[in-house]
Amino acid sequence: MSTPDAESGTAPAPAWRHAGPRLLGGMVLAMAAAVLAWNAAMRAMAGMAVLCGNMAAMSWLPPPGGTWAGVLAAFLGMWTAMAVAMMLPVVAPALWRYRRRLHDTGSRHADGLAAMAGLGYFCTWTLIGLLVFPLGAALAALQAQVPALARLGPAAAGLAVLAGGLFQFTAFKARYLASCRLDDCAGLPCARPGAAWRHGLRLGLRCGASCAGLTASLLAVGMMDWRAMAIATAATAGERFAPGGLRVARIAGLVLAAAGAYMVAQAAHPA
Repeated sequence: MSTPDAESGTAPAPAWRHAGPRLLGGMVLAMAAAVLAWNAAMRAMAGMAVLCGNMAAMSWLPPPGGTWAGVLAAFLGMWTAMAVAMMLPVVAPALWRYRRRLHDTGSRHADGLAAMAGLGYFCTWTLIGLLVFPLGAALAALQAQVPALARLGPAAAGLAVLAGGLFQFTAFKARYLASCRLDDCAGLPCARPGAAWRHGLRLGLRCGASCAGLTASLLAVGMMDWRAMAIATAATAGERFAPGGLRVARIAGLVLAAAGAYMVAQAAHPA
């Protein structure tokens, strides 16, 4: 017996058009949850600032009666929430293309596998946070023990922002940005959870390398500054999706370098 689609001469709608909204809805919910978690962490940290007396150091050092494990857990939660809020809009098109390729293989679990790739991607960012935390904690502890070093904090932050801006002009940045802009799923992917997880890890590693300058600048300014986070998100999206992505990256680098130089000058000649 002929179907309505056959009688009308139209092809049936692809399955991905029906299942795709589930993936899109999941991404929207994940981003909303990340923004709420980041906002809750910001409020909690602001309340703890009274205990530590220094908002910058407070993010890295345990408060009185606290433990390093608790600080690490809080930092990773804040870091991961920030990464999801910032990077999900950037990686969403890549995950959508990956899902489309999975559907082309005939997989009935394309949504789940794409979600697995997303988990792998943000797991990479969590691992980056694990590498960043000991460095920040060591610097914060050193500043707490040597008060003279704390006075160099503004100048050091300016130098970090300046270095982040100069990074945008390097061949390393250009190479990894180009790899992020390429469609990594030109062929048909393997429709298995392990392959999806590894695909997400690869996406995260390349993205983390490409965003090293912006990430360092954001850390120097402060992860809790929503304006800095919004600017970093816009810069990342611009260099990833704009037709002249490398040009956008270098414009962002010029702005960062100028801002870093200004911060250093302000630190050297305080009002």
